[in-house]
Amino acid sequence: VSSYRSYDGVTVSDISVADYIAIKGKCAVWLPHTAGRYAAKRFRKAQCPIVERLVNSLMMHGRNSGKKLMAVRIVKHTFDLIHIMTKKNPIQVYVNAVMNAGPREDSTRIGSAGVARRQAVDVSPLRRVNVAIHLMTTGARAACFRSLKTIAECLADEIVYASEDKNNSYAIKKKDETERVAKANR
Repeated sequence: VSSYRSYDGVTVSDISVADYIAIKGKCAVWLPHTAGRYAAKRFRKAQCPIVERLVNSLMMHGRNSGKKLMAVRIVKHTFDLIHIMTKKNPIQVYVNAVMNAGPREDSTRIGSAGVARRQAVDVSPLRRVNVAIHLMTTGARAACFRSLKTIAECLADEIVYASEDKNNSYAIKKKDETERVAKANR
């Protein structure tokens, strides 16, 4: 294991999502390709290594579906870039980004008698993790589309910005927008 990509010393400071970010024990895998059946049962995906969930989330948009080795390679390059950019453990940077990028409040549609209105609801910790990973990969995909930057560079930028809670990150922008809309619908 290359020393900077090790799981020791990686902590989850946000206790609400600590149970849903799998970095301890057998989830500290060197290769994010465990071939586990994490979709077989509800909440099983919380046991999926958090880096592998990023890999799986990259395999989206028809032409990339099923190409897990390609996604693993992208994540490897991304973590190399994050290590160069921040001089920190990239797994810790990524965990911080997941904690920052998930919206804490959302709005849902309450429809009764043909009148639909939005109602603000709290977001469960598992959904916060899911949405954070999804927003980061979506933002990276949008940023690298028709640009000279590779997907790994865009994903590295996205994760670093999200971990620092900066507004240049697509995920942080979306999260702020979601929470603003929810606040208006309280």
